[in-house]
Amino acid sequence: MGLVLGLVALALPVGLAGANAAAPSMVADWELDDASGSFVMADSSGQGNDGVIAANHVRDGLTLGVALTGGGTGYNWGKVKPNVDVKPDRVVKAPQAALNPGTRDWEISFRYRTTRPFGNIMQKGQSQAKGGQIKFQLPMGQISCMFKSGTGVRRSIKTVNRYDDGAWHVVVCDRLTTGVTLNVFDGTGTTLLETRHINGSSGSIDNTVPFTIGGKPNCNQQDITCDFFEGDIDWVKVKALS
Repeated sequence: MGLVLGLVALALPVGLAGANAAAPSMVADWELDDASGSFVMADSSGQGNDGVIAANHVRDGLTLGVALTGGGTGYNWGKVKPNVDVKPDRVVKAPQAALNPGTRDWEISFRYRTTRPFGNIMQKGQSQAKGGQIKFQLPMGQISCMFKSGTGVRRSIKTVNRYDDGAWHVVVCDRLTTGVTLNVFDGTGTTLLETRHINGSSGSIDNTVPFTIGGKPNCNQQDITCDFFEGDIDWVKVKALS
């Protein structure tokens, strides 16, 4: 995984302003190589932003420390019935306030693969929660990156192409004061497949909802659908760019 991360770092300036790209600081680095049976999603950044894994994760399709073909070691989320199964144990939660960007320039990147054209990959906050929201999802197989302030100022962007083809992809989304840029690379992080940009500030994001991977933090499949992710994630990184 170290080689992949280095290649991605070389490619990131495509979507960053030069001044901000010079000295990003890592907020969280989840390599997702924790052993099966672990209750902790370890943060290797040194910032202490570990996540919490529910006790029944194996029953609900999340396999820790699984060898991913072409992807080292990561997490796997198994199949569920859309909008029927309520399995909160599938969702990994990192509750730290440090994962809120506030007004800072912010970057979230991850390496994933899936064959399912739906699901919330990860998010910080939820639509009705106070303080704003960050969300990555896969509507019709297209990758969507959204930042919304506590006052409702929203900047959302999604790819033109679909990325639910079962191949590895590296996704990098940068939230700057001037707008949001979404880049999608191949699985090695070297070939840029698509870039999308939307202008405008998304304000301040500061909520008390955990950063979650694998679906929504609060849902019941009735008035709030869970939108669980199905597939593999190799790593997730959160960086402050300013």
